[in-house]
Amino acid sequence: MLSRLFAPKVKVSAHCDLPCGVYDPAQARIEAESVKAVQEKMAANDDPHFQARATVIKEQRAELAKHHVSVLWSDYFKPPHFEKYPELHQLVNDTLKALSAAKASTDPATGQKALDYIAQIDKIFWETKKA
Repeated sequence: MLSRLFAPKVKVSAHCDLPCGVYDPAQARIEAESVKAVQEKMAANDDPHFQARATVIKEQRAELAKHHVSVLWSDYFKPPHFEKYPELHQLVNDTLKALSAAKASTDPATGQKALDYIAQIDKIFWETKKA
């Protein structure tokens, strides 16, 4: 009897875990932009203390970018998205690998490569929002 009393009266569904508007690839892009900016600053400064601090920041930002991309992949994108964009799984994997490479590198080209991949995810993301 209590189970009927507390049972939901209306069933709702959504294509994502929360109402739209909480997911955005901009979060990953901002963190990846930070990675690249730190890489550029590292190239211009030989101070070992600066290098050590910059390395920690770069690695933290790369991990945050990876987290945001992973959340999009696991929480936002759903089977219909993967059907419409069959390249999406590989694109996310390539993006995560590029962010790992940028995390381990001081070369701004690795940061730019990650940003380029994130831009592709961003394009697909916004196309799915129109649907």
